[in-house]
Amino acid sequence: MNELFRWFTQMENTKPLALVLLFATFLGIVLYVYSNRRRGTRLETYKYIPLDDEADNAGQKKVSKRDE
Repeated sequence: MNELFRWFTQMENTKPLALVLLFATFLGIVLYVYSNRRRGTRLETYKYIPLDDEADNAGQKKVSKRDE
């Protein structure tokens, strides 16, 4: 167990291991997003949320408690 810990503490072993783990995570995210066409389309529509929110609120006037 001590040898395994020493192997992880050496930078020449840790950097490639971290690279492989992060690349596998990146590929997993990309496959998750693009594997299902409906999910990809739904995620693409989320980029318009800030613009939709501003458009919905632009035509409405604020109602205060005094006006009710």
